Amino acid sequence: MELMAGMAPMATPIPTPIPQAVTNADPMFFSTLYEQLHEGLVTLVNLSVVLLEFIGVGVIVVAALQGILNYIRRDPLTRLKLAKGMAMGLEFKLGSEILRTVVVREFTEIGLVAAIIVLRAALTFLIHWEIKTEESQMEQELERRQAEIQDITEEAEEKRAAQEK
Repeated sequence: MELMAGMAPMATPIPTPIPQAVTNADPMFFSTLYEQLHEGLVTLVNLSVVLLEFIGVGVIVVAALQGILNYIRRDPLTRLKLAKGMAMGLEFKLGSEILRTVVVREFTEIGLVAAIIVLRAALTFLIHWEIKTEESQMEQELERRQAEIQDITEEAEEKRAAQEK
């Protein structure tokens, strides 16, 4: 091997012996191992999807029940609390749909899962927009009431000062 000026010699890879057990292994062994690993993955994903769906439904149901109680109590934050609970539940359900894409095998299933993901993402986006709108309205109302209190306080101090003169 001739070296060019300024270049380092290339290292030659050291051949590593392949264990005899691997070279003599039955090809069906790897096929069976692959199938078992795949089935294990599918089972794990399916269980996880069901668990996330269950959690999502549970969060939405609890949020709805709390929303009913808050409505009965005339809590002004009922809509905001309900929207936050629904958003959290939809996040779990969206996570389950994304996880479901791991085991999808056909294009029709991919299309269906993609449509569900888009729909749930849109719902989540709308609910988060509603939450931001509701929070900004609450902040404006709070600022307005604080300004009213400040005006009343200033008027009361002016009247007291005028009476003391």
